[in-house]
Amino acid sequence: MLENVNLRVYSFIDSLQPQLASYLATSSQGFLPIPGDACLWTEVAPGMAVHRLSDIALKQTNVRLGQQVVERSFGTMEIHYRNQSEVQAAGGAILSEIKHHISEREPCKIVWKELIRAISPDHATLINRQLRMGSMMIPGKSMFILETEPAGYIVYAANEAEKGAHVTLVDMKAFGPFGRLIMMGSEAEVQQAMYAAEVAIERLNQQAGC
Repeated sequence: MLENVNLRVYSFIDSLQPQLASYLATSSQGFLPIPGDACLWTEVAPGMAVHRLSDIALKQTNVRLGQQVVERSFGTMEIHYRNQSEVQAAGGAILSEIKHHISEREPCKIVWKELIRAISPDHATLINRQLRMGSMMIPGKSMFILETEPAGYIVYAANEAEKGAHVTLVDMKAFGPFGRLIMMGSEAEVQQAMYAAEVAIERLNQQAGC
């Protein structure tokens, strides 16, 4: 059993949406997720503890390991599988190993959110030069930006925003102290995406009793 492990993020995603699954695959170090896979994003401190948790999840279930990042302070892992129950079983094994209940995970805080209407050409060009993993920002479109703490919750927010609105995923960063998301669409679409993400985060916190 691992002791003194802080469960920063425990985020179960029932069905990865097409854009998010494709985005994760562009940076995946392990097995690539595909749309429709169930997914579990976990973040712990100290960071090195994530190696033991990955080992347990892979040996006790059939899940595939897509991401594992060990930073100075935090360790992150992403596991996925077509069968939701298999991912949930892996999550149960992880929680058992660190003697935590899901209610003990850190709540998700929205650090920043904003809707920027009708992006200018210069602004769009700068974003496109800096961010090369997702879709390109198109001048004249509106932009929804979101920042969360801990970082890993941004994946759940991105998936629920994609479910709830016809938006385009431009960028997502799920590592480090803060998670960041940029989505693009019409003004109405990005407003709906922002609403969907906020509702999802509120629901996530309520489910954990935060």
